[in-house]
Amino acid sequence: MSVSSTTTMPVDPANPANPANPANPANPANPANPVLRVAPAPPAEAAAHFRASLAFHADVSDVAAALAGDGDPGFVVLDSRSTESWDQGHIPGAIHLPTALIPAQAEGILDRNVPVVTYCWGPGCNGATRAALALAELGYQVKEMLGGFEYWAREGFAFETWEGRERRTADPLTAPADAENCGC
Repeated sequence: MSVSSTTTMPVDPANPANPANPANPANPANPANPVLRVAPAPPAEAAAHFRASLAFHADVSDVAAALAGDGDPGFVVLDSRSTESWDQGHIPGAIHLPTALIPAQAEGILDRNVPVVTYCWGPGCNGATRAALALAELGYQVKEMLGGFEYWAREGFAFETWEGRERRTADPLTAPADAENCGC
């Protein structure tokens, strides 16, 4: 019997290099591999997801760069924490509006035509998410700043307290020690 050059020979499923072999660590059906236990999304779906994520989130470094630039950054920053938290430290130029007060006070403080970037304490707090939801439900364009005030301070950006302006040395685990930006 002759085999045409266009005929595909079956792959031995017992071969450990075969992606279909359950023993292959790269096989998404391999329960021993927690990363690939659920297969990655197809590229088009992944692109749509990550594009959407960028529509909802802003990075601390990107917010700082936009605020440091010349002129209007095109958005306002909103600190959704308590007054006590605000007094401990907040982003210079931010608007203070605790989440619980957004429904009653946002209209008198914010312009619906200007996007809002919300933040709270940090990644372990969902206060900025709740504030963003409240604003979106009122018709505002909104993004959440990932990392919150914690990463603002950890990345070495200046902040204000009730006592004045402060700045901490950048944490090398969150920001490059000898570079302007992380290159992300």
